Amino acid sequence: MIHYKTKEEIELIRKSALLLSAALAEVAKSLKPGMSTLDVDAVADKFIVENGAVPSFKNYKGFPNACCISVNEAVVHGIPNKYVLKDGDILTVDVGVYMNGFHADSAYTFAIGDVAENVRRLMAATKASLYKGIEKAVVGNRIGDISYAIQEYTEKERGYGVVRELVGHGLGRHLHEDPQVPNYGKRGAGPVMKEGLVIAIEPMINLRTKDVEYLEDGWTVVTRDRSPSVHFEHTVAVGKGKPDILSSFSEIEKAEKKQPGTEHKLLKSVSVFG
Repeated sequence: MIHYKTKEEIELIRKSALLLSAALAEVAKSLKPGMSTLDVDAVADKFIVENGAVPSFKNYKGFPNACCISVNEAVVHGIPNKYVLKDGDILTVDVGVYMNGFHADSAYTFAIGDVAENVRRLMAATKASLYKGIEKAVVGNRIGDISYAIQEYTEKERGYGVVRELVGHGLGRHLHEDPQVPNYGKRGAGPVMKEGLVIAIEPMINLRTKDVEYLEDGWTVVTRDRSPSVHFEHTVAVGKGKPDILSSFSEIEKAEKKQPGTEHKLLKSVSVFG
């Protein structure tokens, strides 16, 4: 069952989403080689709690931390640990925030130092595909229109692997709600989107194979060929004629610009709305 939100409820979700975005910006300010993924998790956890919210993922179905932190070949759901970040790594920080009765969900893939050019291209394409999908999140379109836009841009045009087993989703009073939002599919397929629908759109794109597998911890999903994977995610309200992106990457991108040695290698936020 799809739960549609009122305008007032969407504004509460926006507050959760913007706090979440600010937490990711705090992570961006602190990232550097030598940090452990546990250190990264602690930054976001502390910021969320100190601002009066609850990390949605912590203790969700037994998950032990505030953030899912996935490094290099890890696609999603990586458990923060003592792994020390090094130059050339990429890591995705996926976080949820619960505040005022509503959840928000967002993810961002960061480059640590000098990342290989083919991986940076994958990062740029995945980030762009997120906005290609968001462009379709308007009243009257179908979920498959989002799915098709992401797959067309990443897999069909660029030859990357689009993960099938993991998808975006509705959210609101619950962290995961209907409908599912795959990153592959057919135009005109799936539920018709109506005003009041709030969804997490989250392309998970692999450098080569689309195939994934779980590690023994029961959480971490990795690419089967151990090639790098990238994940970007926004919380979005479906709108009339134009989607409403409730989360934001702007402060994250400002923080990235201040990282030493990254000035000429930054990913630009792609807007398809002018």
